[in-house]
Amino acid sequence: MAVLNAWRVTRVTPLGELHTPPRMTAALLRLTVQMVLVASLWQGLYAATGTTAGLSREQAVTYAVLAVLATRIRELDQYAGRDTVLQHMQFGTIVYWYLRPMAPQRYYALRALGEQLYGLVWVLAGYAVCLAVRVVEPPESAAVAGVFAVSALLGQWVLYYVMLAIDQLCFWTLRNGAAMLILIFAQNLLSGVYAPLWFFPDWFITMSAFLPFQATLSVPLSLYVGRIELSDAAPQLALQAVWVVALALLTRLLWRRAARRVISQGG
Repeated sequence: MAVLNAWRVTRVTPLGELHTPPRMTAALLRLTVQMVLVASLWQGLYAATGTTAGLSREQAVTYAVLAVLATRIRELDQYAGRDTVLQHMQFGTIVYWYLRPMAPQRYYALRALGEQLYGLVWVLAGYAVCLAVRVVEPPESAAVAGVFAVSALLGQWVLYYVMLAIDQLCFWTLRNGAAMLILIFAQNLLSGVYAPLWFFPDWFITMSAFLPFQATLSVPLSLYVGRIELSDAAPQLALQAVWVVALALLTRLLWRRAARRVISQGG
């Protein structure tokens, strides 16, 4: 029964997407436009030069397109299903998370797992198409592909905890839509979604090194394109694992504190 309940929770968001074809069509169109524009932008930036910041045009385009694809893993419309932590706090329905037989942290984790697995299908399909039309380059070797896969898994783990911590802030701020947008923007900027971190000033790179954001995306993609050599992968993977453990402990503490603050606002 526990396994069946877990499966039902995991598939909630994917089923919501699959039963809304217009939403899937819009997501496909948006993703396609984003990849085309990003690839055109970086190809144009490298039109007059062969290498910039130690990166060739092929590496830069590959990084940029894969970064766009990676954002699809957690880019589902939870607001349409009215099942975000922010919405539950505003409507007063967060209390039901604590009345169910399933613990709220387990429910949240299963929902996130379903979203990431569904998003992964999109990423793999998009990656296959990009490889076929030669928009992105394949990894240099099987070893690079394997290390990238491990790093990407750790990166998604870190991202889960980062997004969880952002959601947990709702228990203290209640109405923090603007703050949430700012934090998500900071996550995308500092993780290298908008542009590879090595194009930023040295002080910015140094600052980001003390934050978990680059472990979510910049490190895996840097390994993929060869910006981080295979011989230097072990320390990066170890740092990602450290962030996973640290954020897991932090969010566990926040879950305990949040349970003491549950109120019914507007409900």
